[in-house]
Amino acid sequence: MAQSEALEGSVPAMTATNPSPRPLSDYTRPTHTVMLNNYLFDAFGPYPITVAAGIAGFNQIYNSPPEWGQGAQGYGKRVGSNFGIGTIGTTSRFALAAAFKEDTLYYRCECTGVMRRTGHAVLSTVTARHGSDGHRAFSFSGLVSPYVGATAAVYGWYPDRYGAKDAFRMGNYTLLAYVGGNIALEFLAFHPHSLLSRMHMKSMHGAPEPGTGK
Repeated sequence: MAQSEALEGSVPAMTATNPSPRPLSDYTRPTHTVMLNNYLFDAFGPYPITVAAGIAGFNQIYNSPPEWGQGAQGYGKRVGSNFGIGTIGTTSRFALAAAFKEDTLYYRCECTGVMRRTGHAVLSTVTARHGSDGHRAFSFSGLVSPYVGATAAVYGWYPDRYGAKDAFRMGNYTLLAYVGGNIALEFLAFHPHSLLSRMHMKSMHGAPEPGTGK
């Protein structure tokens, strides 16, 4: 039950990445248009809708939360809840990134080796590019945003018996889901015709093409 409740908050904004690694010397900060397109796709595109519906299916099986019952009405509440958590978390992530001037797009590792690339993907969950040179540093938006959506759900529309501990637990699951999404982007989005790149069409959570800013 605890796992199924926690999964309710696991609606990460997993988007496709640039198909090739980007040397730091070639760093181009994404434009406002690129960031806006990424936000709209991450928050309202087919991926968050699909994930919200999928997780709601698991919540339905485990009847979590039980107060929402079963049937179409219960499933609809769970889908709406998951989608709301994801949208609020994504909105807070992009808003905080803009406030702190963080580039939270995912950049594939310039290194080789499974362990090093996995470590890069994990670290990228709580780091971001900063400044005109694109140096990597701690990301406040990356750490905080997974808990914003969960907290909004717990105090906004979840049954009254849920509290801060539940929000923290759900946020932890969301953060882990971001880690899993980054690992998938690191190893699966190899080229523009990969499954992830096709799924995310032209709105890719990755670096702009060199010299284009698009």
